[in-house]
Amino acid sequence: MSSTLKSLRALSDPTRLRIVALLEKEELSVNELQEITRLGQSRISTHLGLLQESSLVQSRREGKRTYYKLNERADSVTSEFIQLAIRGAKEMPGYSADQINLKRILGRRQEQAQVYFNQVAGRFDRSYGPGRSWQAFGHLLLRIIPPIVVADLGSGEGLISELLARRAKKVIAVDNSEKMVTFGANKAKKNGLKNLEFRLGDLENPPIEANSVDLAILSQALHHAADPAKALASTYKILRAGGQILLLDLLKHNFEEARELYGDRWLGFAESDLHRWLEEAGFKKIEISIVASEEQPPHFQTILASGQK
Repeated sequence: MSSTLKSLRALSDPTRLRIVALLEKEELSVNELQEITRLGQSRISTHLGLLQESSLVQSRREGKRTYYKLNERADSVTSEFIQLAIRGAKEMPGYSADQINLKRILGRRQEQAQVYFNQVAGRFDRSYGPGRSWQAFGHLLLRIIPPIVVADLGSGEGLISELLARRAKKVIAVDNSEKMVTFGANKAKKNGLKNLEFRLGDLENPPIEANSVDLAILSQALHHAADPAKALASTYKILRAGGQILLLDLLKHNFEEARELYGDRWLGFAESDLHRWLEEAGFKKIEISIVASEEQPPHFQTILASGQK
């Protein structure tokens, strides 16, 4: 088969157009491409094999990983095919989401602390050590909290709020259930937590003064919001300059039963959507990563997003 026909065959699949466009500015590993596209590793490897066979991409080994990039030694005809592929990818509906995810992945590469944390977390799960537990680590990390004002948005009965109130200057817990607010307030009073205040309200318009909070937390709350983008914009408003948002939620999934079982309005979120909403709200230094994966069906995955005002 001629090189021209090989190139035409390689670029006949939309996924391969996506991959070529992603490799336009930076080389990427199979794992990184998998995370960006949400495709299986075997599928990514197959697509990369066809692209490499037609001389559109090249690869190099680094330790146990293989990195791919566009062929720097491509002849004029192959280079023309590469540019056509990039132009075609830009016309696809998922192009902007791919670029957002690419930006996120490249940003995370620079965070060596994140890499270190992943390595430590992996070792922790695989080896037993007396007295080493996430519960103990949680208590240790709570001691680090400075005297700040925290907003726990979508707090429920206030488990996180109660923990934070033992160290923070003040914690404001907001929930749209009157029963939850009453229960949480009574429990806080019973435990003598005078710096923990429960307020009735929703995520899109939390009853908190603008520019008054140092840290806003949304833990498994955003997928209950009527308008997630508006909720994040409202969170931005209540934060002081330099304040941070920490968001734990589910990665986008297809478990429809969650709507009836848990009252979820949204079946999780794509990282690209969260990144875009946070950026549109005004947040900087945005980081998003998967921090937990359930082994049992429906295999929910938890994402942690953060940003600074």
